[in-house]
Amino acid sequence: MTYEEALAAVTGPGGPYEIVTQQVRGVEMKVFKGTPPSLPAVFEAVRAFGAKPFILYEGEVWTFARLFELSDRLGATLQRKYGVRKGDRVAIAMRNLPEWVASYMATLTIGAIATPLNAWWQRDELRYALEDCGAKVLIADPERTERSVGPASELGVPVIEVRSSGKVAPGAVALEEVLAEGKPDPVELGPDDPATILYTSGTTGFPKGALSDHRAILSALLANAARSAIGALRYPPEGGQAPEFAFILAVPLFHVTGCVPVLLSAIATGSKLVLMRRWDPEEALDIIERERITHFVGVPTMSWDMLESPSFPRRDLSSVISMGGGGASVPPELIKRIATGLEKGRPGFGYGLTETNSYGPQIEGSDAIAKPTSAGRPLPIMEVAVMDPAGEPVPTGERGEICLSGPNVISEYWNKPEATAKAFFGKWLRTGDIGHLDEDGFVYVDDRIKDMVIRGGENVYCAEVEAAIYEHPSVHEAAVFGLPDPRLGEVVAAAVYPQPGKSLGAEELRSFLAGRIASFKVPSEIFILEEPLPRGATGKIVKRDLRDQYQKAGRP
Repeated sequence: MTYEEALAAVTGPGGPYEIVTQQVRGVEMKVFKGTPPSLPAVFEAVRAFGAKPFILYEGEVWTFARLFELSDRLGATLQRKYGVRKGDRVAIAMRNLPEWVASYMATLTIGAIATPLNAWWQRDELRYALEDCGAKVLIADPERTERSVGPASELGVPVIEVRSSGKVAPGAVALEEVLAEGKPDPVELGPDDPATILYTSGTTGFPKGALSDHRAILSALLANAARSAIGALRYPPEGGQAPEFAFILAVPLFHVTGCVPVLLSAIATGSKLVLMRRWDPEEALDIIERERITHFVGVPTMSWDMLESPSFPRRDLSSVISMGGGGASVPPELIKRIATGLEKGRPGFGYGLTETNSYGPQIEGSDAIAKPTSAGRPLPIMEVAVMDPAGEPVPTGERGEICLSGPNVISEYWNKPEATAKAFFGKWLRTGDIGHLDEDGFVYVDDRIKDMVIRGGENVYCAEVEAAIYEHPSVHEAAVFGLPDPRLGEVVAAAVYPQPGKSLGAEELRSFLAGRIASFKVPSEIFILEEPLPRGATGKIVKRDLRDQYQKAGRP
């Protein structure tokens, strides 16, 4: 079946994911006719799975019933003991744990705004986000409690600690000590009500809180489901019987990829979800083989790691339907390796942003083989345009800024009206990426406008790292940029010119930065220069020259 035929069968009149036209935030858009009113409506629909195993984590088995019991009691706790009301922000800071999922569900169920915080962040970064979102309460694991309890106390934000072991940090309270009985009081919710704030690096040195309503997240969720249905028609399973879905969560839940296409897809379909404590390719292969995982979604680095494993040829990965994900550029060789290395699975990658709830152009199967450098094409709920700096579309094949529009796009940046205004051309979200469209409507991402490094799916804003470097008393000049890396896509690099008469070593600088910024932001490549950094006619440091110089000096 062709893509067009499958698309019509799935999204056309009477199809399981029928698309119709509606007004969304004052703009006419294409939406899924059967979009539920809210995320809690989706949760209620799967409550009936009861004793069915849902989350597997480090030997623990959480059934749907067990998860709902904790979510219900936590929702009641937030309402009755912390006064959380509709629209309040509940911050979540922890590694991938079942309690993360329960906290997220509980927050949304009582109409509050779930605000996940990056688990890599240090004290100052956590303080910024807690203050920026105006958190009513923070739910954290012990490691994040230790980092955040100080700033949380200064801001008057109570901290609930999950998985407490022994002494709880002053200013925090163990979940077991405050957990209420019963269910939360019902809250009326609609598609336009705010649901989540996800922090993302942008065109400033501070993270911005991307605010999504329930419709936006549900639109992305349904788009992924519709895309899966299209794939099933184009690439029918052997014997005609589709296997029961099983997901592995290898990326952080605080990332939009982990939260929407993985977690919410698993919830909505009642599928098994295996949480990884940390990324390890051998462990991931063990899980895929043992648990008969059907879908692997991660950054390209992770797929590379598994394919390069010496044990890969001996593994039984016949359960895998799709391997791929997004979050960074995809080398064509990776697509080829997945297509030839898996018995039944097919490559599946997408181009999505935090601001689009991870949904965007996607490509899989034969399309990925035929157009390996393309990011794919979206379902009709999303429009794609390539525009010039004035916001006018450019001709097919010409480069410009990729702009996206659809019901899955965020409402705004929290408390940042100027940043919101800069991010949109009317209904069009400006991605900051340079690309083009081909004659078939496939999207190609060619470059980035933003001065940002994407390291293994993690956004690293160069100005933030430079600011931290400049805090070192021996630094005179510094420039941070990305260098290509076959595994991570890019690594963070820094060129540093010390103060005259002062010495500075790379390891000394790394140690200095370790307590100031998250570890993934600390440059892995540091070049100490004996002369000032190259500058252009305007006096600005020319990072392009530095990037070219060090790439030619031996980087891949």
